[in-house]
Amino acid sequence: MKVLFASDHAGFDLKEKLISYVSELGYEVEDKGAHSYDESDDYPDFVAPVAEEVSKNPESVRGIVLGGSGQGEAIVANRSPNVRAVVYIKPAVLEGSEGGERKDDIIKLSREHNDSNILSLGARFLSETQAKDAVKLWLKTPFTEEERHKRRIGKIEKSLR
Repeated sequence: MKVLFASDHAGFDLKEKLISYVSELGYEVEDKGAHSYDESDDYPDFVAPVAEEVSKNPESVRGIVLGGSGQGEAIVANRSPNVRAVVYIKPAVLEGSEGGERKDDIIKLSREHNDSNILSLGARFLSETQAKDAVKLWLKTPFTEEERHKRRIGKIEKSLR
């Protein structure tokens, strides 16, 4: 599987770290930009090419996009057919857990139920470790292929036509 990356200035440093990390996990990676830090850059310039390539190859290509909150990046990505971008900004903590046990169900469900193919990270809300944990879980979690989930994804795609 090929993993494409994109970010604006707000996610630039974290993107650089995640590219190395995902490569070390054994994935083919490609950086769609920004290729240098520029405080005045605009995230659509980098995210749209990722979404276009994922849209054309949703079975073999995934994207990881980063920005300050990840929200705008997901909005741009979700304008392309066959793209299901989800935002992740902060690991949830189980209510009542004494040791601050993390609950990463949202990452797993985005893959298992929604077959998400672009992960949009809010770099201002995640530590490097939190981002790496989320990316690893997202990349390794498969879509369940359950009929109800396929049906719902089909309805999403039909609504875009």
